[in-house]
Amino acid sequence: MTEVPNPAHMTQDPIAGLEGIVAATTSLSDVDGEKGLLILRGRKIEDLAGEVPFEQAVAHLWKGLVDADPHALRLAFGEARIAAFALVPLLESAPEKLSIYERMQLGLTALPQNTERDAAITITGALPVLLAVSYRLATGQRALAPDSSLPVAADLLRMLTGETPPAYQVDALDRYLVTILDHGLNASTFTARVIASTQADMKHAILGAMGALSGPLHGGAPGPVLDMIDAIGAPENAETWIGDALARKERLMGFGHRIYRTRDPRADVLKAGLKLLGNDNPKVGLAEDIECAALAALKKAKPDRPLDTNVEFYTAVLLDAIGIDRSLFTPLFAAGRTPGWCAHVLEQQRNGKLIRPASHYVGPMPE
Repeated sequence: MTEVPNPAHMTQDPIAGLEGIVAATTSLSDVDGEKGLLILRGRKIEDLAGEVPFEQAVAHLWKGLVDADPHALRLAFGEARIAAFALVPLLESAPEKLSIYERMQLGLTALPQNTERDAAITITGALPVLLAVSYRLATGQRALAPDSSLPVAADLLRMLTGETPPAYQVDALDRYLVTILDHGLNASTFTARVIASTQADMKHAILGAMGALSGPLHGGAPGPVLDMIDAIGAPENAETWIGDALARKERLMGFGHRIYRTRDPRADVLKAGLKLLGNDNPKVGLAEDIECAALAALKKAKPDRPLDTNVEFYTAVLLDAIGIDRSLFTPLFAAGRTPGWCAHVLEQQRNGKLIRPASHYVGPMPE
């Protein structure tokens, strides 16, 4: 039956980007842009990221949707990784022109579709394998089979590099994956919920979310942060380079956020993780100098518009510091955000209502 909107409940003044419009009720995450808070099911992000491993954070987020303790999830994700490795021939036969991200999407389409609860586990477990296999094939290397006995972060690094990763790298990647687990009703999450509201299956909802994430306005900022840091090169160049960029009306990558009107709390979580890596990487110190110069320049250039450090800035520095190639930044974000997408799909399916907003027609009328 077609749902007919009630004209009395419709506004004739569309809001660009649906800014401030409430489109879902959720118990998963809350983003308070004024206070700079991110809460995941009742806990601040800084009380989870860097404090618990990925599997434990996922178990916390999925509570009431996919009831499994962290140990059970670790085992289930390990089994899902083994199953996903069977898709290597498909990825090997894919056209060479496909990007790493597109190969991951191709692999996702071939995953079995079980119950939605099982699909959440299967997809979350599979994405790290699809990422690592796609990267190694794209770089002319042999795909490495997963080790189901390892946690997600450790096995992902091992599958990428072929070596047992040191504990500090595993801890840093775990911190990052937990940091990006869920973040309100962003574009990709909203896309997943819209698709789920049609009663399409979990796999199609996650594919849609990945499509939304591929857009540069959503998932493409960390790479350009490194480009900016490389271009500045040294602390003494920061002030001039940033001033020239602002004079050209260019955006400083890693600063400002659509929601936060103060500092992005995830930036501090990742910056704290960098401190634990030591002082061997000169890019870390350079990034801090650039951050200080950028914040001072932005405050002077745009005194009426609060622009602070966002998650992409220290995402780029942290992932670079543990050897993650910048071509993997968006694919890795997708792998880390997948549990959040899956949780929103399950939550939306419980709601059972089709998401169907109205539009305001401004075209010509028939004569």
